[in-house]
Amino acid sequence: MPEIICTTVYQFPELSDAAKEEARSWYRELGPHDDWWDAVCEDFERVCEILGIRLKTTPVRLMGGGTWAKPCIWFSGFWSQGDGACFEGYWSHVKGAAARIRAYAPTDVTLHGIADRLQAIQRRNFYQLAAEASHRGRYYHEYTMSVDVTRDSPTWQPPTEDAEEMVTEALRDLARWLYRQLEAEYDQLTSDEAIEEGMIVNEYTFTEAGCRFG
Repeated sequence: MPEIICTTVYQFPELSDAAKEEARSWYRELGPHDDWWDAVCEDFERVCEILGIRLKTTPVRLMGGGTWAKPCIWFSGFWSQGDGACFEGYWSHVKGAAARIRAYAPTDVTLHGIADRLQAIQRRNFYQLAAEASHRGRYYHEYTMSVDVTRDSPTWQPPTEDAEEMVTEALRDLARWLYRQLEAEYDQLTSDEAIEEGMIVNEYTFTEAGCRFG
């Protein structure tokens, strides 16, 4: 014989403290919404443009047909020692990059420093340097980036001795900066405040113990 079982359900604010923690754990396991990193990566693309970095792209097939040229920005995180971020692209001198990055991100001293270092090494090489950053291996962090530095000199002058090291470290520092932005965004999206807001907005209901109902 079929039975009708009545269960009392609660909205998140109505739960006890222990039940709220159970509900948070359930919601946190769902993870942030798809493509939660989009805003961070769009900001990074703009930063790269200002610094004179043209990101490489890879074709991604779209659901409705056609392809999208996805910028080569890679990351993994945020719990293992080998986690990090990296990118692939071409760097060359852009006039006024140091001033423009300060206008774009007035309080970000890390970006200011990267722009200043890139400008300084360009100045020592008469603004003739160019570099290609490529990804190597199956992990994603700044040390999986291989950086090849060249100099377009009309008199065949090689880059200064410190050019490759300075450009490589500046680009790797930029990858570290990207990773920190991604980590901060993820932490914000998985904070107690964000999780509680998500459960309340979606009107999820729970049992007295905090288990998701329905």
